[in-house]
Amino acid sequence: MASEGTSTVPRMASFKRALFGYSRNEVDAAMAARDAAISAVEHHASTADAELASLSGMVIERERAIRSLTERLREADERHERSIVSLHAVSDRLEAIEAQARGQATRIRMKALREAVEVSRRTQDLADAHDGGTNGAAPNELTAEAALGQLFEGLIKLEIGPLGDFSQLVGFENAVGRLGASEISVERFSEGRATLSMRLDEPVDLLRELEENAPFDFNIRRTADDNLVLDVDDDQDPEQRAA
Repeated sequence: MASEGTSTVPRMASFKRALFGYSRNEVDAAMAARDAAISAVEHHASTADAELASLSGMVIERERAIRSLTERLREADERHERSIVSLHAVSDRLEAIEAQARGQATRIRMKALREAVEVSRRTQDLADAHDGGTNGAAPNELTAEAALGQLFEGLIKLEIGPLGDFSQLVGFENAVGRLGASEISVERFSEGRATLSMRLDEPVDLLRELEENAPFDFNIRRTADDNLVLDVDDDQDPEQRAA
C-alpha cells in the first residue's frame, strides 16, 4: 500500500547507462547529495529539539516563578490579616486604658474638689465667726447695674449657682476660659454652688461677656472689684439650664 503524503526524500535522478552499467560519477554524486540532505534534516531536527528543550525549560522556570510569587503573595496576605487583627486588638486595649484613665482622673478630681470644698467651708466658717456675721456691701462693692460695663482685671473670685450637675460647672468654666482668663480653678463646689478663681491679664467687661458666652442665664447678686456672686436664673427652661 502506497504511503500517503508527499515524500521528503528527493527523487533519484535518472542515471545514464555506461558500458558496464551506470556511470559511477553520477551514482557517487547522487549518494553525496543524499547524505547531505540527510545531514541537513538531522541538523534541522537537532536544532528544533534544542529550541523545544529551551522553550520547555523557560516555561517550567516561569511556572516555578509564578508558584513562588503566588506563595509569597499568600503569605503576605496572611501577615497583613494578622497585622490588622493585632492592630484592632491594640486599638481596643488603648481605648479601654484611655477610658479607665479618664474615669480615674475624674474620681481624683472629684475627691480633690470635695476636700477643697470642705477646707473652704471651714475657712468660711472661721471668717464668718471672725466678722461676727456682719451683712451689707463692702466699701468697694458695685451695684448690678454699674457692674455691667465695668472692666475687671487681675485675680477675680466668682461664685455661681445653683448648678444642676458637674457638667454645668464644666460648661461655665469653659466659657470663662474663652474670655481669655488664665489660672482658672474651682475652689469650692457645694450644694450646687461653685466658687471659681481666675486671673484676667487684661481689662475685660466680664459680666457682659459672660452674658453672651455662658451656657445659661444668670442674675447678678453682688459685685465688687475682685469678687462676684451670680445666681442662675430659676425661670429658664430646665433643658436650657442643662445645656
